[in-house]
Amino acid sequence: MLDPDLKPSPAREFVHKGKGCLAVLIAVAVLAFGGYFVYDRASGFLASWGEVADYPGPGKDQITVTIPEGATVNQIGGILVDNKVIQSAAAWDQAVKTEERSTSIQPGKYLMQTEMSAIDALTLLINPGESRIRSQFTVPEGLRLTAQVDTLVKTTKIKRASYEKALANPKKLGLPSYAKNKPEGFLFPDTYELTEQATAASVLKQMSGRFKDVAKEVKLTSQAKKLKRSPRDLVIVASILEAEVRGEGDRAKAARVIYNRLDKGEPLGLDSTVIYAENLKTNTTTPKDRASNSPYNTYKVKGLPPGPINAPGKAALESAANPADGDWMYWVTVNYDTGETKFAKTLAEHNKYVKEFQAWCQAKQGRCDS
Repeated sequence: MLDPDLKPSPAREFVHKGKGCLAVLIAVAVLAFGGYFVYDRASGFLASWGEVADYPGPGKDQITVTIPEGATVNQIGGILVDNKVIQSAAAWDQAVKTEERSTSIQPGKYLMQTEMSAIDALTLLINPGESRIRSQFTVPEGLRLTAQVDTLVKTTKIKRASYEKALANPKKLGLPSYAKNKPEGFLFPDTYELTEQATAASVLKQMSGRFKDVAKEVKLTSQAKKLKRSPRDLVIVASILEAEVRGEGDRAKAARVIYNRLDKGEPLGLDSTVIYAENLKTNTTTPKDRASNSPYNTYKVKGLPPGPINAPGKAALESAANPADGDWMYWVTVNYDTGETKFAKTLAEHNKYVKEFQAWCQAKQGRCDS
């Protein structure tokens, strides 16, 4: 116990006064300048007077960083700190506040560097260019559903059984109402990104979502109303155009032929619908093929087939929604190599073009489907 009469030494008195002075100085500084001390756990350094711990950049060692699907901006910052790409969450927050596109960061794998400045890391994620490691799959236009599944199994490495299971529950695929829970024709052909978390159901939902986006772009519903048709009708027409006609200008003319024949109650007489019904691997049909009792046999059954015969692309959908003006009633592709298609208003004119096709076919030694 200290002697109550013992006075503190000058040295001890200085220490006590010094601590008090330091506390006062800090308090004054905080009040006067709004500064503060922050200990950043990620870096282990003390940032003072409003500064945040941030690497100066431009970076050190290459690293692959995975941004999971559904990650928030804050979670992305945490991932970067954990991978030592950036020095602190505070620096990330500061960078995010300067960039309104911060919420546009896409999930996936990115080639980055350790010890980047937060703003440089954010800029790379927003504009990744070749830094983003993309895993993609492409589904071409004009494939029937079974062929689409074949392509998906090959390109996504997801098992066929998984796709078949997902297709068996179409209500969960996000199809438009006019698809009537039938995916054929409504899984849009395009190039997509395959995330690590992808499943058969998520892939199919991604494709149906893209269909709805494109349908909106071409104003499918409003154009169907103008044509006094349903949106589903237009998708069926588009699928026929995708199968039958190659030239962009020809598609709109072929669409007009279909509508003209429907308006006059004439059978469409299309090989493509019979090929679909009989699952043929040819471009033409035989009398036996055309004797099919399928509702898709447009030689025997008037009107449109019950559904799409393939998945049409955007150009075909646009043509179905915006047919050319004209009174043509027929078309025939006279050269399968070039896709040249001729349109006729009368049967006599059409028959002349059919003979032109037959001459081309004979020149190919009967190999019309090559």
